[in-house]
Amino acid sequence: MKTQKTFRHCLKVLVAACLMVVTGCNCITLAPLPTTVQEVRPGILQGYLPPDQIPNSLTLLPAPPDKESAAFAADQEAFRKTRSLAHTPRWAQAARDANLHFPEAPEAFSCALGVPITGEVMPNLYMLMRRTWTDAILATFAAKNSYKRIRPFVVNKETSCTPNDEKELAKDGSYPSGHTAIGWTWTLILTEIAPERADALLSRGYAYGQSRVICGVHWQSDVTAGRVVASAVVARLHADPVFRAQLEAAKKELTAARTQGIQAVAGCRAEAEALKY
Repeated sequence: MKTQKTFRHCLKVLVAACLMVVTGCNCITLAPLPTTVQEVRPGILQGYLPPDQIPNSLTLLPAPPDKESAAFAADQEAFRKTRSLAHTPRWAQAARDANLHFPEAPEAFSCALGVPITGEVMPNLYMLMRRTWTDAILATFAAKNSYKRIRPFVVNKETSCTPNDEKELAKDGSYPSGHTAIGWTWTLILTEIAPERADALLSRGYAYGQSRVICGVHWQSDVTAGRVVASAVVARLHADPVFRAQLEAAKKELTAARTQGIQAVAGCRAEAEALKY
């Protein structure tokens, strides 16, 4: 009899555990979200990761292609091919994608998500993007500062899609691409928040990185390396309890926005046309 009772008890525990897996356990306590986040410099918020936990791009990545290598020849070929896009709608889109300032920067992904990414409509997602901006860009610094790779518009003595930025860009290392690291970090986070829109988001995130090649400010290998850094950053972020709590909050506010019928429509047709180039 005692054996039967023990068996029934174990069975109930097993069934309960299975139900928790299938339906989702609400008993996990998420970390509280901070009410304020410090700035590391004006307009730039502190990331989720402390400095000693940010992925090291110098360890993650190989050296950039040598000038005599086939890989560098492929970089040059990519640069030459994209010159035909100068002053087209795709070139203009690349210039828009270059804007990493808030509140404009998240708008690049609003159409793919289907909801405006603003502090008013999506405050938790907006905060995720602001803070992971910092995590992603800091993760590129070790390799950037070590290799100090010269950018393609400087090497080839041609203009970029953001001529006003060229003076500063010429002094900044090209490898890996910081813009791409940020954009791909956002892409991976957004696909987790809205998996049903993964194709649209991944396509947009890929194009976001390619905008740097089209613009002439990064080599293709810089962009590829930027995606590697982003993947490392997102993997590490998932071990941070505050990040996970903000991610869950962003999922809920996306559901609420959709329930209210809020949609991103401004400029989406023009963006789609530009990205066809």
